[in-house]
Parts: sequence; structure tokens; C-alpha cells
Amino acid sequence: MFNIKIITVGKLKEQYLKDACCEYLKRLKRFGNVQVIELDEYRLSDNPSDKEIEKALEIEGNNILKQAKGYLIAMCIEGKQLSSTKFAEKISRISVDGQNNISFIIGSSFGIAENVKKSADFMLSMSEMTFPHQLARVMLLEQIYRAFQINSNGKYHK
Repeated sequence: MFNIKIITVGKLKEQYLKDACCEYLKRLKRFGNVQVIELDEYRLSDNPSDKEIEKALEIEGNNILKQAKGYLIAMCIEGKQLSSTKFAEKISRISVDGQNNISFIIGSSFGIAENVKKSADFMLSMSEMTFPHQLARVMLLEQIYRAFQINSNGKYHK
């Protein structure tokens, strides 16, 4: 049985996004334990300098790494893009390799700290497009659910 953590910086504000996440978390219960950990976003001044952003990323990164366990997947634009089928194969391979703990990392609006990226076992990109990190959470949960459906020969993926 899988233990999946989605470690994200920032909280969901919109109810429709909360509802979508709850729906996928409910569906995923039959495949394993899925936990969403919301970390506080570092508060920046109204016009932050590069140095302030770097400090924020470092603090957020350290908080992320304290929560991460198992195979670490950083969600970042410079990561590798995978089809849903290839993503399902990736999750299956992680399990075959003896790892049943996966931590997915979604950073803040400023991204993910370099120390987190260097600690990651894999960097995954959803697209070359940029998405709000709140929407990325819903998209990631849906793709994790789809991957489990593909790996169990479910009817969800067509």
C-alpha cells in the first residue's frame, strides 16, 4: 500500500478547488494513504528584492524537506514532462523498486528552493505552461488518481 504526501506551500482559498481536492482524496483512499500537508508561505514585502525571495525559498525549502519522506518528486517547470501512461509507469516502477512512500512537492508562487530540487529523486513538469500552485494541486491529485486507475486496469483512463 502506498503512502503519498503532497507537500505544498500555501493554502487553498477557493471552495471549488477545495471540493475538487476532497473528491480526488476520497477516490484515492482505496489505493493507499494520501496526505496533503500545507506549509505556510513566507511573508514577503510588497516589493521584494531577489535576496528576500531567495531567503523565502530557503526557509520554505527547509520546511518542505522536514516533511518529505521516501521518493521525492519536485513539481517544477524544468522537470520532465510525462504522459499519464508514463506517469503511471513511473509510480509502478517506484513501487517495484521497493519504495512505497512518495512525497510530491508543490512550491510557492516563487517556485521551489534549489536544495529541494537537488534532494529530489525526480523533477516532474506538468506543462511548459505556468499554472497557479492551487490549481496544480488539483491537477496532480487527478493525475495520481489516473495513474492508480491505469495501473489497476480501471475504466477511468481512456
